Amino acid sequence: MLRLENISKIYPTAEVLKNITWEVNPGERVGLVGANGAGKSTQLKIIMGQVEPTSGEIVRPESMKIGYLTQEFEVVPSRTVHEEFWAAFEQANRVHQGLTIILHKMEIASSDELDKLIYKLDKLQREFEALDGYSLDAAIAKILPEMGFDPEDSERLVSSFSCGWQMRMSLGKILLQDPDILLLDEPTNHLDIETIEWVEKYLKKLNIPMVIVSHEREFLDRLCTKIVETERGVSSTYVGNYSNYLQQKIMNREIQENTYQRQQKEIQKQQEFIERFRASATRSTQAKSREKQLERMETLDAPMANVKTLQFDFPQAPTSGREVILIKDLVHSYENKILFLGANLLVERGDRIALLGPNGAGKSTLLRLIMNLEKADDGEITLGRYNVIPGYFEQNQAEALDLSKTVISTVHDEVPDWTNTKVRSLLGRFLFSGETVFKKVEGLSGGEKARLALLKMLLEPVNLLILDEPTNHLDISAKETLEEALSKYEGTVLCVSHDRYFISKIANKIVEIKEGELIVYSGNYHSYLEKKEEERQKAEEEKIKAEKAKKRAKKKEKERAKKSKM
Repeated sequence: MLRLENISKIYPTAEVLKNITWEVNPGERVGLVGANGAGKSTQLKIIMGQVEPTSGEIVRPESMKIGYLTQEFEVVPSRTVHEEFWAAFEQANRVHQGLTIILHKMEIASSDELDKLIYKLDKLQREFEALDGYSLDAAIAKILPEMGFDPEDSERLVSSFSCGWQMRMSLGKILLQDPDILLLDEPTNHLDIETIEWVEKYLKKLNIPMVIVSHEREFLDRLCTKIVETERGVSSTYVGNYSNYLQQKIMNREIQENTYQRQQKEIQKQQEFIERFRASATRSTQAKSREKQLERMETLDAPMANVKTLQFDFPQAPTSGREVILIKDLVHSYENKILFLGANLLVERGDRIALLGPNGAGKSTLLRLIMNLEKADDGEITLGRYNVIPGYFEQNQAEALDLSKTVISTVHDEVPDWTNTKVRSLLGRFLFSGETVFKKVEGLSGGEKARLALLKMLLEPVNLLILDEPTNHLDISAKETLEEALSKYEGTVLCVSHDRYFISKIANKIVEIKEGELIVYSGNYHSYLEKKEEERQKAEEEKIKAEKAKKRAKKKEKERAKKSKM
């Protein structure tokens, strides 16, 4: 259906893509994975014709309609929702606006002007009809509830909706154009878990083939039927979801390594024979024959070593007391919205808590209250009395860096007594080497800023990590390294994240913010999901029981009324 054939892309500074070959067929959902800067989004832009490849070609039907959801959802805040959906039909929208202008002019036109306006109106009406414009309102009315919007939302301004709802608008606009294939570039960015799960389920119901760029591994795991990895400019295709890809990659590397080593041993054996008997009167013919065989042999390339990724461990800190954080009868509101209403929570040493709740529930606010960066309206929040040393990673920590400083001075200013060698050694572990250490922070990518902000956390030992979206802007390999570091960390962790895979790796307790309370679920993320499903089923059963009881009561009431009339 769509195929990339030997695509390469060379920029003045670097060769991003060397040999990219993969395809997407009807019914497939392809996940593009690779490190930040590997060229995943570039491949989508090449498919869209926004970027010209240096070599290679895109094979696809000329009539193919492509729907492209970019990382930044393209909506206009000043429009109503209905107007925003209408904007999906660019040509029909232009004609529709022209019709509106002419109808307005006709209300105030003189008799001489009216004839001209009627002619223009007739022409535009026929053009509008040819574009099937009169059915578009019905199409919009149909897709609005599919995207989760109520009928009254139609006239609300786009600006009154959250990022998650604006993403639904963008997706809805694309689907209205009836695309043959969907390209989705980081569709889960800035979404809460509830919205991510909605997107997941909705996309799974569609029969449209898709190409998805995402660092959300759970999303790739649940949705994709094929994974295409871009590593050092070369693509490799793996059948199945993200978990299958990880297993296949390990097996493939083992097979490649074993095959390569066997061939190297065989080459060495033959070379030793050739060198030994080259001048032999009796065996020189055999030696020459083997030499020719070696020349004709197709030698295998050494398997690519794992791509270099960030490496670090959190520094050792003194052990804290058993009680780390105590929240008692917390009451707090933000912009006239009540976030907490008598909330209570005890965080104990060794807890690895993931805070869950929709966007706006108060997760980041709670972390700021704990760090005393905001003052609660009422109640108590206290750190444990014995030796609690907190370290706080803000959601916008990367943006809080001083943009005018260089990478090396950002670290050196925090630890002025360190030698240049020691600072550069630490920077090297975070993939800042060579001239990169002298780059200004303003010139770094989002992923590089995130790594630099994480690095700063290593400079002081802490036994309580308070992390607000620590995986934002990190690629998959960097997330895996952070997960590994947290698994070895001996302190206490309180974390806000929308990355379900990350949560499932690091949390041993889930705290959900719901209706102003902090509800504790012991166990990991999957255990939490099971308990939530049990709660849902129980609520559904109780609802059915209540409805049956209501029907029985109505029936009895009718029977009593009937008897009283007799």
